[in-house]
Amino acid sequence: MLEKKVLSNGLKVIVSPMAHMTSVSIGIWIGAGGRYETKKLSGASHFIEHMLFKGTTKYTAKQLKEAIEGVGGMFNGFTADEVTCYMIKVPADYLTLGLDVLTDMVFNSRFDSVDMQKEKYVICEEIKMYKDQPSEYVGELLAELMWPGNPLGMPLTGSISNVKGFKREDLLSYRDLTYQPFNMSVIVVGKVSPKEIFSYTESKFPNNKKHKLNVDTPSLSQKSPRFKVELRKTNQTQIAFGFPVEDNNINERIAIKILSIILGGNMSSRLFEELREKYGLCYDIASEYKRHSDIGEFAIHAGVDNEKASESTSAIVDELKKIKDLGVTADELVRAKEFAKGQFLLSLENTSSRMMWLGYRVMIDKNIPVVDELLKKIDGVSLSMVQNLCNRIFQPKAINAAMIGNLTPSARTKIRKTLDTL
Repeated sequence: MLEKKVLSNGLKVIVSPMAHMTSVSIGIWIGAGGRYETKKLSGASHFIEHMLFKGTTKYTAKQLKEAIEGVGGMFNGFTADEVTCYMIKVPADYLTLGLDVLTDMVFNSRFDSVDMQKEKYVICEEIKMYKDQPSEYVGELLAELMWPGNPLGMPLTGSISNVKGFKREDLLSYRDLTYQPFNMSVIVVGKVSPKEIFSYTESKFPNNKKHKLNVDTPSLSQKSPRFKVELRKTNQTQIAFGFPVEDNNINERIAIKILSIILGGNMSSRLFEELREKYGLCYDIASEYKRHSDIGEFAIHAGVDNEKASESTSAIVDELKKIKDLGVTADELVRAKEFAKGQFLLSLENTSSRMMWLGYRVMIDKNIPVVDELLKKIDGVSLSMVQNLCNRIFQPKAINAAMIGNLTPSARTKIRKTLDTL
């Protein structure tokens, strides 16, 4: 069961009652993220997210945490390429408290200058922390490689120089542009009455000034493989492959996710079986499909011994060639579709996971599919659909490979040549 309403100010309100639950998960989603930032403002969305936890006109930063944690609740926030989300999960009896805290954070943040200066240091430490984790940082290198000159290629945290240089008035101007009800969604899932949520949001969310917010769609005209290595004295080489993807409809989107499951989406996937089980080259390897509102990326990640980086790259490329040339089997397709359906249905049993799914669908896809219809679309994925996508996505010229590790010149040369064989 799902109830939706668009208020006169453009705010989208989605309520999914789960009467058997004892909790509620609340999310306020804003169409603000890395894709809406200029180079000068890179990191602004993430900085603003931090500042909203630093206190409001009603609560100090400490009181915000005490209000939610004092009733056994949890709250958090995150910034992504196209959205920022603030979320709270509380026992159902404290629904109003959760709503009050979130709306106060979003609309009444103090944005204190002293707090802002302190938070600059906090975020700089966050940036350094991720940079010191090659398994995390290799994703930033891959994005930079895949989307040169586009906001998708900039780190969500911004650079240290950007963060240190942010001015309060610039951040407030960006916040006031994006933190408007027409650019927001409120998602509430759990033991809740839709009528209560609609009444609350109508009274608490203000009217707003509408602006046209655009994203810059990157070009898909890559002409040749791209390869970037950051040399470090590490025990492992972190490998990240990426292919830009243009999906034309929901059916293709679902088929790409099925392809990702077959290739590296679980422990019975091809990459896991070959690189870990058969050859013992890695502990962790996986593929994923990351979708934006207008474009996507098919990625493969692995961590391998420095001396086996070249061999591992060859093994990954061999699997890509194999799936292109020979396709997938009927048995693989059935198992992948059942896995996709099962994982999706299991996630909907959790109020937080359901809230996240609804939020991404309404903010990125601008549509929430009916669950039964979505399951039918998964069942409808055919062998030919997957085969066509393999041929379209895994093109030799479209491969991007970013690596962090202690690679010799010889290994780098071999890897470069291997990429050209796809």
